[in-house]
Amino acid sequence: MFFINQMDFSILNFIAAHFHYAWLDTLMPWVTALGDNGIIWILLSAAFLVMPRYRKVGIGIVLALLLGFIICNLGLKPLAARLRPFEFNEAVHLLIKAPLDYSFPSGHTEASFAAVTVLFLYRLRGRFVAMILAIAIAFSRLYLYVHYPTDVFAGAIIGICMGLLSVYIMKRVLAKEFTATTEMKLDQNKSNM
Repeated sequence: MFFINQMDFSILNFIAAHFHYAWLDTLMPWVTALGDNGIIWILLSAAFLVMPRYRKVGIGIVLALLLGFIICNLGLKPLAARLRPFEFNEAVHLLIKAPLDYSFPSGHTEASFAAVTVLFLYRLRGRFVAMILAIAIAFSRLYLYVHYPTDVFAGAIIGICMGLLSVYIMKRVLAKEFTATTEMKLDQNKSNM
């Protein structure tokens, strides 16, 4: 664990020393705010939910976000109880309000990658733009010194898994619904003959 912490701080301090510019100091709080409470992905799923053609994508994103929230925020964060990096390095001047929950894993990253995985599995146009946004949100958590690289990496892996699980569940439910509807129509046709 000591080696992992040492590596995490090395990466964070490298980013702090070599990537901080005034324009990024202005931009990164905005980028990270898009991921606050998964708001950008909730809005995206809401937009899909109102369009019949994309409703299953919207449901898939909502399901992925819910699964991720349960696993990350209700499960892993309190279990790991990892303090955030700025709590150990008081020299860091935060550009955003200090988050109050634990650090591991990154919920912003998890939600972003969960939603983007659903978009990729349904092959939606714009998925690459969404991926760039997800990566930017994940990087913003490092830039702002509120997450360790391992938090972000774990959040991305969990998010991808939640997206895969969500689409798997959706396809199983839709397959059963299609089978049940088809059987009902066949039964109706037989009784009409």
